[in-house]
Amino acid sequence: MSGTDDGATGGPGHAAHLDRLLEEDPADLYENAPCGYLSTLPDGRIVKANRTFCAWIGLPAADVLGVRLSDLLSVGGRMFLETHLRPLLRMQGAVQEVALDVVRGDGTRMPCLLNALEVRDDRGAQVLVRITVFDATARRRYEQELLTAQRVATESEARSRLLQVVVSDLAAATSARDVAAVVLRHGRAVVQARGAALVLVDDVAPTDDDPELRTEQAEGIPSELIGALRAAAGGQIAGELARDVRVVELSDRLWAARPEVASAMTAAGLCRLVLVPVTADARRLGALVMGVAATSSGDLISLDEPGAEPVMTEADLDVLRTLGRQAGQALERAWLLEETTRQAQRSAFLLEAARMLGEAADVAETVERLAELVVARLAELCIIDLAAEHGMTRSAVRHRDPARQHLADDLRGVHLPLRDVPHPSVRAMRGGGTQWVRVLDDAYRVAMSFDERHLELVRALALTSMIAVPLVADGRHVGVLTIGTDRTRRPFTAADVDVAEQLAMQVSLVVAKAQRYELDVRTSHTLQANLLPPPPPAVEGLSFAVRYLAATQGVDVGGDFYDVVSLPDGQVALAVGDVVGHDITAAATMGQLNSVYRALLVDRPAPSAMIDRFQASWSLLGLQRMATALFATLDPATGQLRIASAGHLAPLLVVGGRPEFLPVKPSRMLGAPPAPAPAAEWAGVLPVGATLLLFTDGLVESRTADLDEGLVHLLTSAGRARTSDPDELCDRLLAELTGAYRADDIALLALTRTA
Repeated sequence: MSGTDDGATGGPGHAAHLDRLLEEDPADLYENAPCGYLSTLPDGRIVKANRTFCAWIGLPAADVLGVRLSDLLSVGGRMFLETHLRPLLRMQGAVQEVALDVVRGDGTRMPCLLNALEVRDDRGAQVLVRITVFDATARRRYEQELLTAQRVATESEARSRLLQVVVSDLAAATSARDVAAVVLRHGRAVVQARGAALVLVDDVAPTDDDPELRTEQAEGIPSELIGALRAAAGGQIAGELARDVRVVELSDRLWAARPEVASAMTAAGLCRLVLVPVTADARRLGALVMGVAATSSGDLISLDEPGAEPVMTEADLDVLRTLGRQAGQALERAWLLEETTRQAQRSAFLLEAARMLGEAADVAETVERLAELVVARLAELCIIDLAAEHGMTRSAVRHRDPARQHLADDLRGVHLPLRDVPHPSVRAMRGGGTQWVRVLDDAYRVAMSFDERHLELVRALALTSMIAVPLVADGRHVGVLTIGTDRTRRPFTAADVDVAEQLAMQVSLVVAKAQRYELDVRTSHTLQANLLPPPPPAVEGLSFAVRYLAATQGVDVGGDFYDVVSLPDGQVALAVGDVVGHDITAAATMGQLNSVYRALLVDRPAPSAMIDRFQASWSLLGLQRMATALFATLDPATGQLRIASAGHLAPLLVVGGRPEFLPVKPSRMLGAPPAPAPAAEWAGVLPVGATLLLFTDGLVESRTADLDEGLVHLLTSAGRARTSDPDELCDRLLAELTGAYRADDIALLALTRTA
């Protein structure tokens, strides 16, 4: 470089500044590079990120460090990271130009191209992953603009001529039914036809002279006419389809040669048929059959009586030939798209099945679903044995072939012995690791069998290769996964063993989770039975009904509660409430709240005073959750009713079949900061024959409807019930307003004043 002090270089001061920048260049280049730099640990946690990346996503470095890379990606990006990028990185050590969407701090997405390089220690263990991220927003926008411009140009050109319109319409068709609709519409317009049908062959092999026919779509062409045309081909359908565009006139000659075709045409009111072959790259896919009515006139194509003179001009034939070829190509495109869609649906189904397996809480259901996945993708036979309190239990046995499932069902009764035998599953379970039997011959079958019945089943299954992988979770053996294949597919390879081991790892986690869940369920059932109040007491002049339904998600216990207590002065105390959450903690809080409520009833406070006492003593009670509650007192003799609400929904009053919500003004929730004023109280009279319904929000709130909609539905359902029987009212409301799946607990307390 020249050291000349001139305007171009900026003088010595400029050179010194440049030298200083070059000395600081590595750190400055890293922090302010035109791309993002990241370093992550093997588990995906970010330990280093440059300023450029943080600026792109709009988060400070402190909020990025320690976060897993997957948490910064879109849902699709997370899935791709786990299923493709990480396995590819482990195999190759590096990946380049992987397209992912990074979610910025404000929730928007930034298209990126990601390069990753694996850093390993001397032992070959992964210690770090270095990643570069490039902003692909402009590139993606440019690609989208190119695709949009191309589509616009194609559609503009397609409008110039009739065939271009047909091509454009067919290009938009996404199924065979769509193609048929386009072809029938334009074909009928060309020849002024009364009806048309697209007839396709099921088998398009060129050597088949008599394939099966099916009508994809028909408009104005009866099935009897299609059958007559097929019969007239005389077993030479393939040859007939290969012929050029043909016209069949309803004439004396047709009556003499093909009376069944002439009769079908007459019955349909047709005087002429136009048959157009539908082909794609010399493949005969079918024919377009169009029928011209006897009274039609002004045909666009001349259809003269057959004879020496041609019945169509060459331009007419070109139109119909092109229509047939375009229809064939569109059909093949549609079939390809439909097949691609089906493949995507299968993949989506497998992903959904995996998600469901992850959410499954029942062990038996979990292993059955896993076995179905295995035989669908990996093996002919899948057996899952789980460790139980008194030995091994055969929890799932599945065979790919339904016709041989009965053999697998017989294996369900054959349990693995605890003694050391040559069976690969027993060896795997007893700490021998993965057992891979490459070739399963008859000698090995004899050695691995427990008894003659077992040997008979093993021989009937004709397995040729086996893999047994122990299921280990938290350092303990929870079972063994055994898969087998027969001569219908190749023997297992080392890659299959690796897949089986990865699958076993997932099975172990799922089974362990399901077993823990079952323990939680048993615990929750016991807890629920001890926490719910006793049935309402018998009170003269009142009829009661109570219902409690726990949410279907999580453990089978919740935080909703209800209570009915007869007071010494003859009055009845009523309560219903909802502790935040529907888990064991909520249930425990509910039990404490109900116990305190009964204790406070000793002084028979008014409902509003009950709320004030709870609010004043909440911190002393040590309750872990907030709650809503509705407290009431009722004099059965006079019907005098007093109600106060702590953030709870107003009760429903049904008088003479007309429902309405009582105007109870709610105060703050129990556990919230105390309100500046005492709780409000509503007072009134419950008429004879009237029904009062106290409920929690699980009855009226769901994922698909907000609270206001649910309250309207409750009013409507209560009005339709037209009953004063509290049991019948509860059952009808639950039937109409709830389903098999409930996101929240439901508690109902209904009472009717009978006298």
